Amino acid sequence: MWYNLSMPKSVKIAISLPSDLAAEAEVSRRARGESRSAFFRRAAEATLREEREQTGIAAYVLGYEREPEDATELAAAQSSAAAAWAADPFD
Repeated sequence: MWYNLSMPKSVKIAISLPSDLAAEAEVSRRARGESRSAFFRRAAEATLREEREQTGIAAYVLGYEREPEDATELAAAQSSAAAAWAADPFD
């Protein structure tokens, strides 16, 4: 990960948005009672969180493709699942 330790806690930036998107964002942030900064901070955080999750999922899938479970592991998982279901059946 990239970190700039000399960066201040908050940084002002200017962005350009299509007018329809800016208007929709304005309506949404007003309805929430948020400042513009809070609205766009939340949007950026959500986007970055989603990207991290997608990166993690991709790494998981790649690892599984490289080393899928073998027949012994699959049988153990099925046995454990069957035991769990038997111990707590749904009615």
